[in-house]
Amino acid sequence: MGVSQLKAGAILNYIVLGLNSLIGLLYMPYMLRVMGQSEYGLYSLVASVIAYLTIMDFGFGNAIIRYTAKFRAEGKLQEQYSMFGMFLILYSVIGGLSLCAGSVLYFNVDDLFGDTMTAVELSRAKILMLLMLFNLAITFPLSVFGSIITAYEDFIFQKAAMIVRILLNTAVMIILLKYGYKAIAMVIVQTFFNIAILLLNYFYCKYKMSIHIVFGKFQWKFLREVAVYSFWIFLNAIMDRIYWSTGQFVLGAFVGTTAVAVFAVAIHLQSMYMSFSTAISGVFLPRLTAMVANHSSDSEISDLFIRTGRMQYVVIAFLLSGFILFGRSFFHLWAGEGYEDAYIITLLFFGALTIPLIQNVGIAVLQARNQMRFRSILYVIIAICSLGGQVILAKHFGAVGCAIAIACALLIGQGMVMNVYYSRVQKLNISAFWKEIAKMSITPVVITLTGIYAIANFKLSGVFDFIVAVLIFALFYIPAFWVFSMNTYERKLVLSPIVSIYKRVTR
Repeated sequence: MGVSQLKAGAILNYIVLGLNSLIGLLYMPYMLRVMGQSEYGLYSLVASVIAYLTIMDFGFGNAIIRYTAKFRAEGKLQEQYSMFGMFLILYSVIGGLSLCAGSVLYFNVDDLFGDTMTAVELSRAKILMLLMLFNLAITFPLSVFGSIITAYEDFIFQKAAMIVRILLNTAVMIILLKYGYKAIAMVIVQTFFNIAILLLNYFYCKYKMSIHIVFGKFQWKFLREVAVYSFWIFLNAIMDRIYWSTGQFVLGAFVGTTAVAVFAVAIHLQSMYMSFSTAISGVFLPRLTAMVANHSSDSEISDLFIRTGRMQYVVIAFLLSGFILFGRSFFHLWAGEGYEDAYIITLLFFGALTIPLIQNVGIAVLQARNQMRFRSILYVIIAICSLGGQVILAKHFGAVGCAIAIACALLIGQGMVMNVYYSRVQKLNISAFWKEIAKMSITPVVITLTGIYAIANFKLSGVFDFIVAVLIFALFYIPAFWVFSMNTYERKLVLSPIVSIYKRVTR
């Protein structure tokens, strides 16, 4: 069951991503035009501020997955149930603390953004903040059940529920936007569906998986062990917040909501780009934890690292090549006027993220081995330097300046330092990894350079021209990459679900 759930989880992840991408391409332009740049910037700014409070998870969500997988591998059922009870209490307390911390932000909105916002924008920002705080406080305790489902590798249920949520959320928002509702309605709808999914996870755990929650004597000794593990995950979460939420905050404080909107659109595409990679790596933590518990060799883990990195690069290389060629035209047609800088910002993000995205199974390796300390400390230091760079560059170059600071930090941290660490300390075969990636890169580089020359002689003036150009690119790129860059294992991995579906249909 485990292997089929892993394959199904990865496939369903890509279905979710494809659905999100399709909705992003069709729904988001409509939303941007109906809401307006200022309103969307306001929503994005408040969301980025509230996102800081998500670090109050303290890495415990990841710990639930790791220790549940560990206890399952060791056959310790009662220890699992006691741990679930402990975390439910702990997350309930964290939910209350998040409300208190959010209240401090709420009462200081005028001081934080009074220089760049109107009185009406400040009033709406406070309403949005209250709604998002309520959503977050409810999410913390109920998120335990989602982590349990992930740890049990029951990916099919999770992803199916996510698909239904995406479709319903989008349909309701289109109707509300049509009748004039904007950012506040968006947050209310998101909160409703979020709570519905959380409750669904609870009922699934209780009645389908027969999970028991045992409330007994609080396990302080075990909590200290978990806290040591989670602390480094927590530092990593701080780094993520500094990278991907601070830019909106800095621009909101020094530039204004219009710059925030441009930056937020680039962040939206950046999150989609990241998701196409984590769709594969995100299902491997329970399996890697079991491999470590069973004392798998460094060569076996390195092999998984390289194979997964290659599979991720199949997707990432296609997206990066296509965006280099068509990104500028895409923003003009998709977002409209006023978002010209978003292409440069997004390209900076894509380029800097490519290395960490094709190596993010390395994070799962560190988590499984409980060796997150070095990476977390390194990334927090680099993220703080990035924050300083964002403040300085935003004053002179606006949203592009923020993106430059973030991209440089990512390249130094993952592109340079972490590769040395993976090789020398974790004993992953990094040289073999980069040899594989280099061989795979010949086709994308040749096609991208050829495409740049070809596009320079043609102007994509409308949606039809754009679609035709992208299709021509795909018709050349995909067969060439299939023949010259992919190996037999990867071709079989792509073909097997297609063949399986075909057999079922014909049967």
